[in-house]
Amino acid sequence: MKILCTLLASLLIIFNSNAQSAKPLASQSAHTNKAPRPNIIYILADDMGYGDIGVFGQTKIKTPNIDQLAHEGIKFTQHYAGSTVCGPSRASLLTGLHSGHSPIRGNPKWTNSRHPVDLKADDITLAKMLKNNGYNTAAIGKWGLAEADDAKQTAMPLQQGFDYFFGLKNHLDAHHYYWPTLYENNQSFLLENNDYLTNKGQYTHDLFTEKAISYIKRQQHKQPFFLYLAYTIPHLALTVPEDSKQPYINLGWPKRLMNTQGHYRNDVEGNTTYAGMVSRMDRDVGTLLAVLEQQGLADNTLVIFTSDNGPEYDDGFFNSNGGFKGKKRDLYEGGIRVPFIARWPGKIAPDSQSDHISAFWDMMPTFCQLAGDNNCPTTDGISIVNTLLAKVTEQQQHDYLYWEFNEAKGPVQAIRYQQWKLIKYKNKPAELYNLSLDASEQNNVAAAKPELLKLLMEKMLTTRSYHPEFTLEKLPSPWAKKH
Repeated sequence: MKILCTLLASLLIIFNSNAQSAKPLASQSAHTNKAPRPNIIYILADDMGYGDIGVFGQTKIKTPNIDQLAHEGIKFTQHYAGSTVCGPSRASLLTGLHSGHSPIRGNPKWTNSRHPVDLKADDITLAKMLKNNGYNTAAIGKWGLAEADDAKQTAMPLQQGFDYFFGLKNHLDAHHYYWPTLYENNQSFLLENNDYLTNKGQYTHDLFTEKAISYIKRQQHKQPFFLYLAYTIPHLALTVPEDSKQPYINLGWPKRLMNTQGHYRNDVEGNTTYAGMVSRMDRDVGTLLAVLEQQGLADNTLVIFTSDNGPEYDDGFFNSNGGFKGKKRDLYEGGIRVPFIARWPGKIAPDSQSDHISAFWDMMPTFCQLAGDNNCPTTDGISIVNTLLAKVTEQQQHDYLYWEFNEAKGPVQAIRYQQWKLIKYKNKPAELYNLSLDASEQNNVAAAKPELLKLLMEKMLTTRSYHPEFTLEKLPSPWAKKH
């Protein structure tokens, strides 16, 4: 009897072992992803061009810390913003939806009613998803997705899944680096000595860095955390403390005098100011990375650096758009292709580079997979975890990427399909470019590719959902007089 029991026990062990090894691959993957779950820091620059960073070709502005981040990780050469202006780009990032499905498809008041559209209570955001997966979440810097008077009830960061918020609520507030009223959580945070008309007081960018450092220090040995650090640099107005300009003075650069008394209270000279702003942000990225090391958090923290859309300030001196066509408010490459750098020590191979075609709406499935693959929402995105971990043969590819934009020059739509790019302004001929041969979008081959043009036009017509505020008709200007 003892021998029989031993035999049965052995057979049971073998059976259970085989059953475990026969689990579906998806279940094994989900189990593997649960330990360890990385902290995630997503640093978003504002209006920084593809070419504003050294590792992406910048030669005049010094960005040693962001460059080092790339050397210690991976840079993506074909990563795209959610839109070509701030609001819809950030909405795309946070919801995982492209601008044909996103709840916010334009900047405030670029709507049919001229009233802003904000995030709603039932929208699923990155923060809600990660919080449901056990993460502590923080948003620091520019929000810009709670513009309506009653937006505090549903659209502020704390109502959208963030445990902590410090920063600027509105877009127009973020146009000034010495704005007097910020928010900490849902309460006003007053800087009584700040005067945005004279650029005096506390430089708000510096406060964002201080609050980010404090937040990181509070997270040690706790649950994994997600920090969405939305800097306002280098968005207009162009202004920065003098110490950041010093390295760029007396270099023989051409002077570019700025308007100092308009809506944007710029400093007098633009080129040294712009360079100083980018370098100040680079300095603070370096400080944040050092704090991660000091706190023993660096090895299990995924740090991402990118920008919300193409550049606005540069007139060609800095080559901010990286030699691509267009800039902010264009759906040409210069308006939507952005730098993207990711570092995760021990997981992402140093000095890596990828030409994988990706976009802001990929962050939702990427972060959900890293958080454990639990309750991942349906989005327009595809996880890029396989590319980050150098499993390129296992990386799923997009069928296509889609954008729409409808401000003064709109409406305009664009599709990226493999190496092809279709751009269509309403009531204008279609533009088709082969980006593998013509990255600067100079040679329109629409006439020579009628079948491909037809295919992409059909995709363009069917990929978007209807939104009463964001139709593909000419929108009224928010500043035009109402009759």
